[in-house]
Amino acid sequence: MAIRRATATILGGLALALLVFGQPARAELRVPITEGQLEPLPIAIMNFATSESGELANLGVKIAEIVREDLERSGLFKPVDERAFIETSVAFDNNPRFGDWRLINAQALVVGRVDAQPNGEISVQFRLWDVFAEEHMTAKKFNGVPDAWRRMAHKVADTIYHRITGEEGYFDTRIVYIAESGPADRREKRLAIMDQDGANHRFLTDGADLVLTPRFSPTAQEITYLSYLDRKRPRVYLYNIDTGQQEVLGDFDGMTFAPRFAPSGNRVVMSLASGGNTEIYTMDLRTRRVTRLTNHPAIDTHPSYSPDASQVVFESDRGGAQQLYVMNGDGSDVRRISFGDGRYATPVWSPRGDLIAFTKLHQGRFFIGVMKPDGSGERLLTSDFLVEGPTWAPNGRVLMFYRQTPSDKQGGGGKTRLYSIDLTGYNEREIRTPVDGSDPAWSPLLLQ
Repeated sequence: MAIRRATATILGGLALALLVFGQPARAELRVPITEGQLEPLPIAIMNFATSESGELANLGVKIAEIVREDLERSGLFKPVDERAFIETSVAFDNNPRFGDWRLINAQALVVGRVDAQPNGEISVQFRLWDVFAEEHMTAKKFNGVPDAWRRMAHKVADTIYHRITGEEGYFDTRIVYIAESGPADRREKRLAIMDQDGANHRFLTDGADLVLTPRFSPTAQEITYLSYLDRKRPRVYLYNIDTGQQEVLGDFDGMTFAPRFAPSGNRVVMSLASGGNTEIYTMDLRTRRVTRLTNHPAIDTHPSYSPDASQVVFESDRGGAQQLYVMNGDGSDVRRISFGDGRYATPVWSPRGDLIAFTKLHQGRFFIGVMKPDGSGERLLTSDFLVEGPTWAPNGRVLMFYRQTPSDKQGGGGKTRLYSIDLTGYNEREIRTPVDGSDPAWSPLLLQ
């Protein structure tokens, strides 16, 4: 399988010329993330200055570290080691000594500060500089309570990512997933949530009832998921993250599963198995009215809306094996889009609308891949003994999924972990969780 490396075009020859002749470049600093990359962009991020004392004294250092970690984890940026800095202090309102930063090949520079406000909040502000062009690129200020400093750091990273790549960032987001623990024959599965970098982890359910397939609403405040009441009766639930309140979507004569929100947040699309047949339905969350979309003796499941809700992708064995199909939002005009070798499952439409991610099984091996909505341009990004459950970052440039290792003959091993990977198939990273994790769902960007 050909794996194409993640990309950022770095003006290496131009940078070398600048070192030799000492003349600043005038080309805009840019990282086109859809092209081939030789190496990540070197970026210097100084510890944010502060005149505060007590609990606020170290916030500038902590915020800068979060920004570095976010950008480095994207695979597009390489934070310059602080020990290499020649200019160790830059006043926020002054220009840096660009020559000092060019000598250590920092192509971008971030300077920031943290200040307490009279109302008890803090302000976090930063400036981004293009070192070789000697130009100011952007500046922004965020206000919030001191406990929200991590979110403000993520917003700084999102702003830098957007300014240099032209794409929206994805750092101020959360992940909901299934936290797994216990032996294989008595597996406890709890709903858990955390920031995209693994911080602020907490469990949302106690493990008394089996939970599966969590999905975020477009507002990132609600989750829909499947739970087996007393581990016997499956129901689809809504869970409000802020209040902890949950409610049953409805009692159905059969098993409901694979719920997912429509882009508006006012509807949920899901599968319902009844009378030996599995079809796809939508439910209006305001009226609780249920509408059937498919009508076929095959198993139709795992539906996912396009960003404009005009189409739905789903998996079905109506052709004799699991394949991907697309239909209009009202259930009309069903057409098959997957025609490669193997079986296809768990499709999910990109927030950008340009791609559909999926799981593929071929010759006993699992793959995570993407294809265009018409089925063309299939690309396989990663493979293993078991990889499954892709979910999109809100910018449509990164996927998260889970990987399970094989068990030994005694049933040991078989660890399940979360991973992220970009669309080039290059920057694959484990997302660390306190226990085994599966079936992740990525939130939209959090509300301001």
